[in-house]
Amino acid sequence: MDVRVRDMTLEDVEAVATIRVRGWQFAYDGLMPASYLDAMSVEEDAPRRREFLTKGGGVMTNVVAEQDGEVVGWGCFGPSSDEGQPAGVSELYAIYVLPDRVSTGVGRALMDELTGRAESDGFERMLLWVVKENDRARRFYGKAGFAPDGAEEGFEVAGVEVPEVRYARRLNG
Repeated sequence: MDVRVRDMTLEDVEAVATIRVRGWQFAYDGLMPASYLDAMSVEEDAPRRREFLTKGGGVMTNVVAEQDGEVVGWGCFGPSSDEGQPAGVSELYAIYVLPDRVSTGVGRALMDELTGRAESDGFERMLLWVVKENDRARRFYGKAGFAPDGAEEGFEVAGVEVPEVRYARRLNG
């Protein structure tokens, strides 16, 4: 199926919230507490997606992927949030697809669009953080030209420390 990537609009908020919640539940099954993942709610996430979209200050780019008119994927990037990174460094904040669309080209289309836009915006590198034990995502990022750069940190989810590793990719040159 063909994939069309376009800018996210307010009309996409519910679909994106669904993609994010279902994406987390799928991608992090066994890597984060089940109680946390089970408690995630599209109804609670949608207002946050709406706020991020309307109050992003123009620094965050949000796109959606469609197949047959249905929004099936979402991704966003902007300037790196890591302390000490120079202005030419962007960050892939999120990229998710509906679980039944994994390995169908939706993620690749989103990644190509996001890295292309970052490069067009003048960014020289892109960083991302990935859960250390998320082998599927790490393979995906490796195929997209990203590699671990040695940085690691963790964040807490429902009282459990979840380790992440940072990946980097040169965008131009």
